[in-house]
This record gives sequence, structure tokens and C-alpha cells, in this order.
Amino acid sequence: MNLDFSDDQKFLQEEARKFLEKENSISRNRSVLESNNKVDKELWNKIVDLGWTGIRIPEQYDGLGLGHLELCVVAEELGRFLAPVPFSSSVYLFTEAIINFANEDIKKSILPKLVTGEVVGTFAVAEDLTAPTKENIALSSEDNLINGKKIAVPDAEIATHVLVVAKTKQGTSIQLVDLSAKGVGVEHQENIDESRGYFSISFDNVQSELIGDDINGWDLYESIINQAAVLFSYEQIGGSQAALDMAINYAQERYAFGRPIGSFQAIKHKLADMYIALTLAKSNCYYAAWALSTNSADLPTASATARVSSTKAFQLCSKENIQTHGGNGFTWEYDCHLFYRRSKLLSLNIGSLSNWKEKLVTSLEQSNLN
Repeated sequence: MNLDFSDDQKFLQEEARKFLEKENSISRNRSVLESNNKVDKELWNKIVDLGWTGIRIPEQYDGLGLGHLELCVVAEELGRFLAPVPFSSSVYLFTEAIINFANEDIKKSILPKLVTGEVVGTFAVAEDLTAPTKENIALSSEDNLINGKKIAVPDAEIATHVLVVAKTKQGTSIQLVDLSAKGVGVEHQENIDESRGYFSISFDNVQSELIGDDINGWDLYESIINQAAVLFSYEQIGGSQAALDMAINYAQERYAFGRPIGSFQAIKHKLADMYIALTLAKSNCYYAAWALSTNSADLPTASATARVSSTKAFQLCSKENIQTHGGNGFTWEYDCHLFYRRSKLLSLNIGSLSNWKEKLVTSLEQSNLN
């Protein structure tokens, strides 16, 4: 079992890091927060031009035809630089669902346009403040018409299409909807990190196309988020590493009582706790990436473990980064709050920490039974 990335994958990661650093992605994040925009369209278009949106799309649909590991290293850098772009919703969720479960006609229609940026996708599941389950989905689908409302849909302002989890007569399904269709209403919802806009979407007799079947849609959704959890986890360890680096640099440069604050035991302990949490999360993410890339039966357990540990690591690192900066950490001018905001957002977007802990326990129980 080789848990390391190849030289080509490491090179891709280094190039992604150089690109996002050159583009001042963190400054772009702040600019989006200070404006009425919910995404940086210029940065998004440059990412599309680099071909990142087609990393996993097969060559027959004009994509790069690469694997999940290449996507993992890019995800880590997007997390490190807090990129204000719809990459996670369009690539981790929407694109993977189309690749894995759509029929050939939909693949031919959608996948090439995802590569060029003509199509931007997102995913709609939640309907209220409770965690979505197969039993509480109320939005209905009948005869390829959907009715109902979804909330907390990421990037719906820039998205052209959305995948919607819907209730059917036989069970649940995933429906593909063009957001320019008649009967679709999109409304902004405030969230803690406005560099990634969230929206509610209402559907009034909106035409849709079935993805997969109309019985086992929830199982398909679970499969999608088990894969996506690994990629979100890499975003989180990227953000954790950046927050830790920021705290270390400040602790070395800031002086108090004639010496760097990093020499004080209390600060040392904070930095040590951050490092330990991040290192544990990285280890779990490496295993989850292996499970994802090999389609291992361990993926549900591995992805839940990575998700739980990376969520905890990012929350801790972003919080202790603020504490290390003292009073400056609470000001708008310092970047500490940008990482704290993103840590809170990423901890909820495909289910909360408690949801993923429950998934982990359930997966371990099933493993023991087998």
C-alpha cells in the first residue's frame, strides 16, 4: 500500500500553489467579502482555462482523464489559499455525480461544457435546519417535474445547473435541473463566509432529467458525498496548514517583554496542539485518498475518519491562530478571520461534524458485522 503521491502529482500541487499565490487568492477572498459579489469570476475563469474543472472528466468528453489523487492535491491548495470559487460544488459533487451515474446522453451534453466552464454545477439537498435524511426529503418529483424548495445551496448565483435530491413515489431520486428554466427562483442566504455564496432555490413545476433511477437516489447521494468528503478533507488540511504557518510566523516575529512570543510556553503549547491535530488529519486523509483512488471497500470508513479529523483540525487551527495573534487576530485587517470563517463553512457543507461521527460509527459497526 503506497500512501504517497507520485512525482507528477506533487508537481501538479506545486504548480497549483504557485498559481494561487501569484493570483493573490487570499486577497481575492477578502475582496469578495468586501463587495456584493459571492464569487471571484475572474479567478474562476482562469482555473477553467488551466483545465482543473476537467481533471476527472474522461478524455472522450474533452477532459484530462486523470484520477482522484490529482484532484486531492489541487483541493489542498484551494483550501490553503481560501479560493473564492465554486470548485467544490461544481467538481467534487456535480461533476462526479454526472460521471458516475448519468446516462450517456447527459454525459455527452454536460461533461464537455463543464470542461470549458459553459456549465457550472451545484448540489441541492437540505430543506430546513435539520440534517437531511431519506425520510425527511419533501421536495417532490413526478413525471420529470419537481416542486419544492431547497436551502443552503452553494454557488447557485454562478451555477447554470443543479442536482436536486427529490422524493418520488417509489423512493428518492437525483434530478438534473437547468437553473435558467421557467419556475426556478434563486434567493441569497447569509452565511458566515460570504466568499462562498449560499442560496435557497424554489422549484415550481420545473422540468428535470433523472440521474440514475427513481428509487435509490439517496444511496447514490451517499456514494457521492463519501467520495466528496475526501476532497473536502484535503481542502480543510490545506486551510489548517496555512493557519498554522501564519501562527508560527507571527509567534516568531511578535515580541513581548523583549523576546518572541513563540518562546513562551503557552504559545508553544497552542502551536503544538495545532501541529498534532493537523498531522493526524493528514494521515487520515492519505489513507482516505488511497481508498478513493482504488475504489476500496474501506472508503466509507476512511472518508468519514478523514472528514472528522480534518474538520477538527481546521476548527482548532483557525481558532488558535486567532488566539496566537492576540487582539490583532480579532481585527478585520488581519487574515485570521478568513480562515475561521472558511473552517466553519467547510464543517457544514456536506453534513456537520456530528453527522460524520455518526457515519463513522455506523461504518465501523458494519465492518465488525462483516
